[in-house]
Amino acid sequence: MDFFEGNKNIDLKSQPLAVRMRPSNLDEFVGQGHILGKGKLLRRAIEADRLSSLILYGPPGVGKTSLAWCIANITKTNYIAINATTSNVEELRKVIAAAKYKKSSSGSKSILFVDEIHRFNKAQQDVLLPDIEDGNPVLIGATVHNPYFYLTAPLLSRSMVLELKSLTSEEILSILLLALKDKTRGLGNIKVKLDKKALAFLARASEGDARRALTALEVGVLTTPAAKNGWINFSLEVASESIQKKAVIYDRDEDGHYDTASAFIKSMRGSDPDAAIYWMAKMLYAGEDPRFIARRICICAAEDVGNADPLALVLANAALEVAEFVGMPEAKIPLAQAAIYVACAAKSNASYKAISAAYADIEKERVQEVPDHLKDASYSGAEKLGHGKGYKYAHDYAGHYVKQDYTRGKVKYYEPTDSGHEAKIKQRLEKLKK
Repeated sequence: MDFFEGNKNIDLKSQPLAVRMRPSNLDEFVGQGHILGKGKLLRRAIEADRLSSLILYGPPGVGKTSLAWCIANITKTNYIAINATTSNVEELRKVIAAAKYKKSSSGSKSILFVDEIHRFNKAQQDVLLPDIEDGNPVLIGATVHNPYFYLTAPLLSRSMVLELKSLTSEEILSILLLALKDKTRGLGNIKVKLDKKALAFLARASEGDARRALTALEVGVLTTPAAKNGWINFSLEVASESIQKKAVIYDRDEDGHYDTASAFIKSMRGSDPDAAIYWMAKMLYAGEDPRFIARRICICAAEDVGNADPLALVLANAALEVAEFVGMPEAKIPLAQAAIYVACAAKSNASYKAISAAYADIEKERVQEVPDHLKDASYSGAEKLGHGKGYKYAHDYAGHYVKQDYTRGKVKYYEPTDSGHEAKIKQRLEKLKK
């Protein structure tokens, strides 16, 4: 479809809200600041009309199709869109021939947008190579899969590969608000009495997918009967029905958030893995950031498990990294593993109590000076100052230990318990003291 000729014939009212609200310029585009922010390479290339072929990958509803549409509008370029699941080599050759004819007859270039480009086999990808290298058509491929696993090396070498990130709840919310205000493309001509909690719920429940959020908003507004005064009440119940997801009482800025997080931590501390998983599931279902949950698990692993099971913190940190790497919904699996491990692990808060007591001393008491024999003696002149004199190197002694003062005044903070691995630490420290 020629972008501009086709656009004239489109009846906007017949299109889904998610299509109607596609941005026409970069200032309207929400999200993806890491590639479209002021001064970023892609934005400069688009504004200068010096764009090479692009491969856009990322989760559904983050703006891959909208970005291609937006680029065509900004650069006044002919726009042809196909889907790799239904296309074939014959269609590709016709599309490329049409782009060449357009260039020779009018001097204008074309953009070929290929959705789900990872579905193309090697032969189909090879058909594209000569012409996209010449820059006509300019290829914009979209995929939810990592292109380095699905596309051929020659095609990747001729394209700029960019990852689009899942949209934040705040970004989804701004898109929904724009749709409600826009009288030309959106729902601005409909009188909607909006429950802010309902809109916030949609933003969270859509899990970064703007298309899903806009579709749910449109379904909710258009299927809800208006009251006698002509206003449509878009409530939390309507939002829940529209997106087919139960609304859980959980507000990030109010008691629901803090109470649930508190119950989650206390369940892990209290060695109840089932309760911990329940509260974690509630948070994830309600759209809580998995990183917030992972951080709470890490804190609990250090504060409430500590050296009773040092592996707990290692596993918690691994879950944090893996969850951030894979994203939702799979992130819930490593998070569940870590939460269960921490809940079932032997417990000790000795490390937490030690650092708290030390902090209190630093805050209230006179701060001790470092003993001379522990001061840095690696530089010229340190010996004249007496720094390092009398220091005993522990590895020179039996058992890699020698009695020695490490503070000027006596301090005592760490009191290991008899729980788990910490019992062994306690035995070793007692043995050294003897």
